[in-house]
Order: sequence, then structure tokens, then C-alpha cells
Amino acid sequence: MKLEQLKKKDSTFVIPTYGERQVAFTRGKGVYLWDTEGKRYLDLLSGLSVNSLGYSHPEIVKVIKAQVSKLIHISNLYYHQSQIRLAEKLVKLSFPGGKCFFCNSGAEANEAAIKLCRKHGLENLNGANEIISFEKSFHGRTLATLSATGQEKIHKGFYPLVPGFKFARLNDIASVKAKLFSKTCGILIEPVQGEGGVYPGDMKFLKSLRALCLEKKILLVFDEVQCGLGRTGYVFAYEHSGIRPDVITLAKSLASGIPMGAIIVSKPYSNILGKGNHASTFGGNPLACMVSLKVLDIISKKSFLANVKSNGRFFKKCLEKLKNRYKIIKEVRGAGLMLGVDVDGNAQLIAREAMAQGVLINAIGDNILRFLPPLIITKQEISKGLEVLERILKKMRDTGDEYI
Repeated sequence: MKLEQLKKKDSTFVIPTYGERQVAFTRGKGVYLWDTEGKRYLDLLSGLSVNSLGYSHPEIVKVIKAQVSKLIHISNLYYHQSQIRLAEKLVKLSFPGGKCFFCNSGAEANEAAIKLCRKHGLENLNGANEIISFEKSFHGRTLATLSATGQEKIHKGFYPLVPGFKFARLNDIASVKAKLFSKTCGILIEPVQGEGGVYPGDMKFLKSLRALCLEKKILLVFDEVQCGLGRTGYVFAYEHSGIRPDVITLAKSLASGIPMGAIIVSKPYSNILGKGNHASTFGGNPLACMVSLKVLDIISKKSFLANVKSNGRFFKKCLEKLKNRYKIIKEVRGAGLMLGVDVDGNAQLIAREAMAQGVLINAIGDNILRFLPPLIITKQEISKGLEVLERILKKMRDTGDEYI
């Protein structure tokens, strides 16, 4: 089906929450995608950090083919080995002695973490039920997780919000303390904010949060849905700071495109959610768990993570060079292969022109470009993508127009 036909069908039958899209893809291989017209695109977005191992990864394909011929889904009324194996692997990589809960998405993982915080407050903090989150944060689109999100544009149209959330400023411990009261049961933070514009948490700030939570006996929850699982060059983004949170939420790349989410809870709090407190029909099914096991096997290798760090430094250095050459770039920030660029121009139109030239990048709002390439990307492929970006920036500079 041609693109225009797809657009017509989509507008007729699909609720328009995503608006009109400019391309339809039919297949992928490595870091490339092909559209309905056979055009190839270099992907520097990886399905919003989902396809961290790229497309049609041979080991992932092999696992999927083997598992679908055996068992795709069973109810969580019954055991299955792959779920227990996956929980054991995640716990050993993060919180020895901890436990996991499996779901299908980042929003669901954060919902579980919110419920955990509130039950902790009920049982251990005299009924405390408020959670501190952060300005520019993003935690999901369900009613509770959008209420926990520190972006007014996400809230519009859905009032009244779920009560019990307060917003502090990232990297400002004084603003956190100003929001902290006897009703506080948890702090929810992305170690690197993603949808808000790729803003990393400062190491000193994260350590201060850890100390504050220990002092007040409240839960520290790291939302690593986008920034976790190798994205920053570590299995978990919290490893940058040298501290451990009490809870980690995961999703996106956890099963390489198969819907999968999880929370990992450290030992002191791992039994707060008990029988009947939470559930997920599809969460942790055999297919998703088997794929997740293979993903973790691949991304937890020291050589793999070292390559992510190396390529992340290279990518950032290349962007800094562009900043030095083109005044339109105001700031480059991020960690590993999760990078943001502030531009003095229309980021949406820059991303659209890059797509026209065969490179997929993402624009956040009007002035931020976001890069989340597959973690398997090479320096040569990074350079190829940035050649296109520079071509666009050069044309803007030479013509003096905001965008050409």
C-alpha cells in the first residue's frame, strides 16, 4: 500500500493521537530502515530507545522463532521458568536480594512504583502518600504517570489530575527539600531526563537525593525506562553516580521491541506489594522474558558497554565540533548514546529535512534535537548521519534563513 493510501486509511480508522506521519516503514536491518518506496534511512532514534540492538538482530530473531513455536503466553496464575530466570538475572545485575515485577510498558512500570511508594508510606510512614517528581520529567501517559510528569502540556485536557505529586527542579537539592514534608513517601526521578530534553542528573545531586531518602526513610525511584539498559554505557544509568536507588523502572529496550516492562525493588522493600496488590495480564510472558534474557546477555558484556561509551564520546565530540562551527547550536548534553542538542531554530523542520535526506532524528518541542541511536551503531555510521545534519546547518548559515 502506498503512503498516501496509508494516510487516508489511518485518518479514517485510527484515533489521531499521533497526528499525520511522513513515512511508512516495511523492514529494518542493523541501524537501517526501508520505507514503502524502498528508500533507506539511517536510524538515529531506534524507536525512541526501544530498538537498542537495531533491527533483525540475528540472536534476537533466533530466540523469537524458537519461543513462538513453544509458548507465547500463559496466565501469571502459573509459573514459567523464563520469568524466574529473568528476575534472577535482573536482580543479580542490580540489587542482590531484591525482587522484580513484570508488566508491558514504562507507564505500567512507573504505576507499579507509585503504588509501591504509597503502600510503603501507609505501612511505614504514618500514611504518607506524596511523591516528589521533577520539572521537565516524563513518566508515562496513564492518569497517574502523567500526573507525576512535570510538564504542563502533558496535563492539559485531563484535569483533575491524580493528587499527591509535587515538582522540584532537577539538580537543585534545595528545591527538593522545600517540597519535602511528613507526607512524602518517595522521590521519582529519571537519572537522565529523556522526553523533557535530555537533561542528566548531576552526580552530586543524585548522591544528595540518596542521602536525603535514607535520612527520611522514603523510597528513591529511578525511572530508567529510556536511559537504562546500556543506553548511557552502563547496564543501569544509576551506576554513573555510584549510588543505588531503592527501585528501578524499566521498559523500552528490555525486550528489543517486544512489549515488556519491569520494576526491580531492593531487598528492604521487596515484599511491600503482596498477594493481590498488583497484577498484569500480559506482564512477563514467556516470549518477552526469553527475548529479555538474550538482550541482557548481549548488553551486559563489558566489551559491548565499552563500545557504547566510546561511541557516545565520539558522537558528543562530533556534535561539539558542529557547535563550534554553527552558531545555531546552543548546547550539547547527554550521556552515552543519549544526546540532546539545543538549537536556535526550528528543530521540527530540521528533523523533517534530515528525514528527507535519509536520516531519522527526533525533535522535542521547537528547539531540541534528540539522538537515541541503536547501541550497535558504529563511528562510521554516526559520522554519516552527522554529515547530513551539517549539510542542513551549513545551508541555514549560508542563506541566513531560519530554515531552508
